[in-house]
Amino acid sequence: MIDPARFAAATTTALAGLSPRHRPWGRGWSAAVAGVLEAAAPKPGNVHPGAAFSDLEFADLAAAAIATAASFDEAARRPLGETILAAVAASRAAAASNANLGIVLLIAPLAAVPDRPAAAPGDPVAAADEVLARLEAGDAAAIWRAIALARPGGLGRSSRWDLAGPPPTDIRAAMRHAAGHDTIARLWADGYRELRDGVVADLAAEIAAGTPLAEAIVWCQLQQLARCPDSQLARRHGGEVAAAVSAAAAGLLAKRKKPAWLAAVAAFDRSLREPRRLNPGTTADLIAAALYILLRDGRLRPAVPFPLPPFPAPPSPRETSR
Repeated sequence: MIDPARFAAATTTALAGLSPRHRPWGRGWSAAVAGVLEAAAPKPGNVHPGAAFSDLEFADLAAAAIATAASFDEAARRPLGETILAAVAASRAAAASNANLGIVLLIAPLAAVPDRPAAAPGDPVAAADEVLARLEAGDAAAIWRAIALARPGGLGRSSRWDLAGPPPTDIRAAMRHAAGHDTIARLWADGYRELRDGVVADLAAEIAAGTPLAEAIVWCQLQQLARCPDSQLARRHGGEVAAAVSAAAAGLLAKRKKPAWLAAVAAFDRSLREPRRLNPGTTADLIAAALYILLRDGRLRPAVPFPLPPFPAPPSPRETSR
């Protein structure tokens, strides 16, 4: 199931479409590369180069990821709501269906963090929380439009805030209201520590251990599913189904060193596709955000189809103040 050659070929083909105007290791570049790498890994239940849905395929995910690069390049210089709306609009122009709303919502606050001086690089997770704390009514209105434009399935209806109605004046209050049944809303409401201490830490450990990237991403998907039921699955199919998927993923963790592990992962993947589609989409979004963080801080140096300059030193205080 985990074919490194197929993973490399898919990422090479997709990233060939990334414009050279996006500076390697920059915000837009990192967001595009993170989206392509996440989509190219053969994660159980998700779209990847070897598995498509009737309304979504790998080419859509790759095109949407690359389309957001320009929006994220500007993220530190404009309101967060504008960045999210621009990124979603670009994604919708590149793909026929909602390909990456969750990824956009997760990466945009990270991309909005200003560069910091070398002497005080800071914690991007804490800094993203500061970005979210400064959101205003204009941001909320733009984000509401972006979510409506993406037309995500399975959100359900809310007695307090609904996409069919006016936007909230406080988008973080709306996210707190949804936090109990949506992981991305919980991260927006409570801060990104859960992401940093979970998927980011898992993926960083695999990369440091020398695990091939496709396998590392699949492994981290299983770890996250075992740790927390996927909120998209829970919304669309109920909490019992999401919990059963998590239990199955947890059962695979103990089998990794056994010869039949890959076969067990393949069987798990089949169980998520037939007889019905059980797509752990929120978990995929978390992985894309983790890849973005690791690309931006230099812990991930991916193989890409163009030469990469050395990972840059953080900007000087003078550069940061411009």
